Amino acid sequence: MNKFTKVTAAIVLMMLFAASCTKPDGPNNGGNNGNNDTIEEHEYVDLGLPSGTLWATCNVGADSPEGIGDYFAWGETRPKDAYGWRSYRYGDCVNDCFEMTKYCTDSCWGLNGFVDGLSILESIDDAATANWGPNWRMATKEEWEELYQNTDWIWTDRNGVKGRQLTGPNGNSIFLPAKGFYLDSEVICTGLGIYWSNTLHTGFPERGWSLHFDFESCHVCGTYERCRGQLVRAVRATQ
Repeated sequence: MNKFTKVTAAIVLMMLFAASCTKPDGPNNGGNNGNNDTIEEHEYVDLGLPSGTLWATCNVGADSPEGIGDYFAWGETRPKDAYGWRSYRYGDCVNDCFEMTKYCTDSCWGLNGFVDGLSILESIDDAATANWGPNWRMATKEEWEELYQNTDWIWTDRNGVKGRQLTGPNGNSIFLPAKGFYLDSEVICTGLGIYWSNTLHTGFPERGWSLHFDFESCHVCGTYERCRGQLVRAVRATQ
């Protein structure tokens, strides 16, 4: 498939989420300088999953299970005022087409044919690690799938916030608020829960794999552009 065909396909798939590629004048591009001096301990839960992965009880940027927390573009570690290709950190706009400068597995999407083969976020680009410290990271696509396949999902309300309660085989549970995502400077689709993984969609490297749910269904999909602001739930290794 040539570059023109791929770009055309991506535009058709994502036309509802199209955004300008013009870079802003200001420096607020979600730069990766998480301040580890302010890191505190965060609670986590053993859900009895096969891998033993421990899941945080709240979102990055939140201080309670129902707290929304911060929205991050994929590969950025700070929240910002607007989310779109015009403010995204790892790329540039060439002939009205955004091209990647990091995390690119296909030269058709890379700036001047750039490819680095990276498909998992490095620690410096991981919003969980940068904000909560080296014991924490964003979940992989496979860990989200494991969570989905090994827990019971119930649509519920917690202190006025709608979302999904996930109960593991051992009876422990976590709550994932459903509060949509940022496109440009607006939060939209607030009835949806959309959470980043740390895993690139290698077939279309302008996208990252995410968990997506609402009151009817849940699934892990890779159709979301990296520039969008989405929520992050951290995991850590077993003790």
